[in-house]
Order: sequence, then structure tokens, then C-alpha cells
Amino acid sequence: MGKNIIIFTVFLSVLVGCKPEKISNNIVVETDKKKKRKLVVYQVFTRLFGNTNTTNKSWGTIEENGVGKFNDFTDKALTEIKDLGVTHIWYTGVPHHDVIRDYTKYGISNDDPDVVKGRAGSPYAVKDYYNVNPDLAVNVENRLQEFEALVKRSHKNGLKVIIDIVPNHVARNYKSLTNPEGTKDFGADDDKTVAYMVNNNFYYVPKQEFEVPDFLNGYKPLGGENHPLSDREFDENPAKWTGNGSRSPKPSFYDWYETVKVNYGISPDGKKDFDELPEGFDNEDYKKHFNFWKDKTVPDSWIKFRDIALYWIEKGVDGFRYDMAEMVPVEFWSYMNSSIKMKNPDAFLLAEVYNPSLYRDYIRKGKMDYLYDKVQLYDTIKNIMQGKGLTDNIPPIQEDLNDIEHNMLHFLENHDEQRISSPEFAGNPDKAKPAMVVSATISTAPTMIYFGQELGEDGSENAGFGSPSRTSIFDYVGVPALQRWVNAKQFDGGQSTIEELELRDFYKRLLNFTISSDALMGKYQDIHQYNREKTLNYNSKVLSFVRWSDNEKLIIVSNFDAVGNHRFELKIPSEIITKWNLQDGEYQLKDQLYSIEEFTLNVQKGEGLVRLKLAPLQSFILQLQ
Repeated sequence: MGKNIIIFTVFLSVLVGCKPEKISNNIVVETDKKKKRKLVVYQVFTRLFGNTNTTNKSWGTIEENGVGKFNDFTDKALTEIKDLGVTHIWYTGVPHHDVIRDYTKYGISNDDPDVVKGRAGSPYAVKDYYNVNPDLAVNVENRLQEFEALVKRSHKNGLKVIIDIVPNHVARNYKSLTNPEGTKDFGADDDKTVAYMVNNNFYYVPKQEFEVPDFLNGYKPLGGENHPLSDREFDENPAKWTGNGSRSPKPSFYDWYETVKVNYGISPDGKKDFDELPEGFDNEDYKKHFNFWKDKTVPDSWIKFRDIALYWIEKGVDGFRYDMAEMVPVEFWSYMNSSIKMKNPDAFLLAEVYNPSLYRDYIRKGKMDYLYDKVQLYDTIKNIMQGKGLTDNIPPIQEDLNDIEHNMLHFLENHDEQRISSPEFAGNPDKAKPAMVVSATISTAPTMIYFGQELGEDGSENAGFGSPSRTSIFDYVGVPALQRWVNAKQFDGGQSTIEELELRDFYKRLLNFTISSDALMGKYQDIHQYNREKTLNYNSKVLSFVRWSDNEKLIIVSNFDAVGNHRFELKIPSEIITKWNLQDGEYQLKDQLYSIEEFTLNVQKGEGLVRLKLAPLQSFILQLQ
């Protein structure tokens, strides 16, 4: 009878996708195979990815410079992205934003160059949240269906889909053509005679008309091209507050003048006209947050954005990146994110929050999954890569964020930041190697890379609005390093240089290791400071730490020095040796990046020693065998 039970249990475990595990007395139990793993986000600027046009004329049109489409993300392209070690793809610039292109034959109104940045427009000036950028469609009338097909294609190739939601502001000329039945546009029912009313979607400057800002530094819309709407006039009466909070009817050139700020029920004097979360509610789960808001009256803008998010969740989108989330009250995020999680508990919710004093509120009260680790880890690593900072500054960051380390997403590039290879950042893509190893392995948090980063793209094209060093998000442009890899849409690196392919291989090795490692979802301990105090020739251009789980032990060492070799005997403190249950003796270590070199961990009197030589910009991920 007992034997039959064991056989049935094994059979059942196969059916449910679990691996049977033997324990004492020959009993077989099911073990959950769905282990938590590191996540990797590939941010791609959607309209640039498949563009093979290499003209790159400043302020060029689609006809001159080309544009990528949803359909360029073929099965082959998505397979290659997935095989890079990616779990989530963030399609940046999907919602319909202002563009300087005539789509009136499709019922889309023209946008005014006086309040649009660039010819292709900013993805953060959304004009219609219920549709997608017409530039991205082969057939504009079917643009939403083409995006839905992309979502399905991404899922088929093992990738979760993220898109942007920009809750703080919308385009000055917001107008949706495809609102679901019963849904009204932002501002449709506003009382425009007052500066503020709780259910107004916007703030107003009563009795004053909007004025186009004075353009500075020789700037001219569309580079000075003659355009019928480029007349320094834009009809907005009364004027609305500008996206960054400017209350002037004539914003500054440096304001976010192409957008208007959304009202979340906070009066101009800072009063909150909505319920606040009870004391201690930050410890409650999303279900409790959802139930809290069920019987509360909330501002109209809250409902509009919740409905927008749920609309995209229904279309298969797996999560969102929220632009400038800290400019929106945390109570709204509790309402919004708990509603999303009730529909999809696994939704990936990433927010742009730059004030460390707000991190824990937006994670715990706002129910964010992840925030950018920008002002601490990114800024610190950037300084080190530029030769201005010390690796000594990294361990204190991990200590400071210890309770929320899992929630702090790591990156070295995104659409807001300079390309690593640009002269303004590091001027050398190889300087990303030790930084990426540290960024991707120091915590349990997700890693994000920006398309072309894995090929050393330098962002040097002068596309039009803005200046080089960042790949333009405002204009039609090609991305040369990526285009060589795209290779006429074969997506095989056929035109890439040897250096570009070697760099991509490094990223592929690193990212695939991270998403398969148990230890990287386990424990962390700094050994850098210990070695700074006790190890000869170990200095502030090197960083070391250990990561471990029950079945995997890692020693990670990176050399940020671009010119110097470093030789030393890395010391593993007795505290770690004890935690790893190691006895005196020799243990083999194998590098997990290139698997070429093997090293020896020599444990004597309870302390470990590993003799290492690191070449410039070299890292080792040493796994205890």
C-alpha cells in the first residue's frame, strides 16, 4: 500500500509540474519548482528598434530618417532578446503621444510644434491613453490590433510586457478617439472658472490665456522649418498649470511646457481632499488596501487613471513603468496599484522615485514593486566608472537599503541617462563590465538594460531636439550599433563589429547567470571593507562581496580600474566560513562568467584565502564547487 502511495505521488507531481524529492523513510513529497529568480528588464524605445534607415538627418521626417514598427519585433527578434537573459520587455513610447505628422485622414487632429518637443514627440506627453502611437503601426487604422498582436508575440516568446503610464501630466491637447463607452476625456467636465476643484482633472489660471514660452539658446520648433501651426500660438483658455507644476500662464522654456499637470485632489495650498491611509496600514497587503478604498469617495482623476491601467491589463499588458511617480500622492498609488493587483497579482509595477526619504512610503503604502535605484547606486557607480569615486561608497548603500533592497531596480542606462559609451559618461563600453556585474549581482532586485547598451551604442547622433549622449526620445533617428546587429531585420549581428559581439556575449553570459542563480535570491554580505583593512594591494578600485543560498555559494570580485592589474589574496572572513559550514582545507572555485579559470579557496584556522589576479575591468563570479 505504501509503495502505491509513493508511485501515485510521483505521478501527480509530474502532472502539476513539480519535482518529487526524497526525504527520510522513503517518503516522497512535492516541492514547489516555481522558485523566485532574478528578473531582467529590457527597455526598448519602440519606434527606434526596427528602424534600419541610416540617414540620421537632424530634425528628419519619417520619410527621411525612417521609423520602427510594432511588427519589427518578429519572433526571431524577440527570441534573441529573450536569449540575452531577459524576462520582461518594456516597450517605451506605446501610448499615443503628440507627434508632428499629419494623420487627419484617420480622424487624428494635428499637433502643434510650439508645444511638442521634437518631430516625433515626447512619449511623456500622452494625447490618448486608450490608443497607441500611430507611427508604430503599418496600418494606422489597425494600430491597436498591431500592438495587441505584439503583446501576444512577446508572451509566446517568454517575455512579460511593460508599458508606460505617465500619471502626473498629459499633453496640452489631450483628446482620446477610442474611449471605452461611458469614459470621458481628462478635463471634459472641469469647472474652468476656478483654479482648483477636487474633481477637476486639471488646475487652471482663470481668465488668463496660455502663452507659448520664449524659446532660448537659438531653439526653433522643427529646427526652424516652416510649418502652418508653428506660429507661437496655442489655443488654451484659460491656461492650465504646466506638467512640472508651473502656475504661470506663460511657462519657462525649461518647464515641461508641452504638458499639463493632472489634479489628484490636492489643493494649491497643499490640502488633501481625500482620505488618508490609517496608521500602520503600510504593513497591510494589497487586498486590504483595495478593500479600504472600496467605500471611499476619491477624486475623478484617480478613477480615470485606474480605468486606464485596467484597460491595458485586460489587453494582456503585464505591468507598468510609472513616470515621476513621486509627484503624485502616495494614497493614489495605494488605490491604483491595489486595483491592478486584484486583477493580476503578478503585475510588475515599477516607479520613478528619486527622493530616498520617500522610498519606503511608495513601496509600502503605495504598493509599488520596484523603484529606480538612481540617486544612490546608479550615481555612485557612474562616478566610479568615470574615475571620480571609490568603491568604498557602495557597501553603505546596500546597508542603508537593506530592508527594501529587493525593491530597488538597478540599471546603468535608460532613456533619461547618458549612454555609457558617450564621451560625456565613460567613453568606453567596457567600463560597464565591472559595473554591470556589481549592479546585477549585489542584490535580489531586478536588473534593467537599455536597448543598444549590450552593443556599446554611444548616442552620438544629433537628432534634433536635445543634444547627443542620450539616444533621442524626441525625433526619428537610427541607432547605429543596434542597426548593425539588426542586420536588415535578420537580428543576427551580421554587421556588428567583433567588439560589439564580444560585449553582447558578456551581457548574455552575465544576465543568463543571474536569472538562473539561487544564491542571487539569497543572502548578501560585504567583504570589501574587511579586505580594505586586512589585504595587501586591495584598494578602492576593487569591490568584493559574497552571495549564498543553501545550495550555491558565490564570491564576487570586480576591478573598476581601466588600466591596472590587481593581485592580492582575497580574505573570506571567518564569519562567512562558519555560515557556509566550511572546515579547514581546500575548496575549488569556478568562474561562472567565462568558466575558463578555476581557483582555490584555502581555509586555514577558520578564515578563507583566494589568490586572485584581475585584469583591467575584469570580474569573477566564483562559485564554490
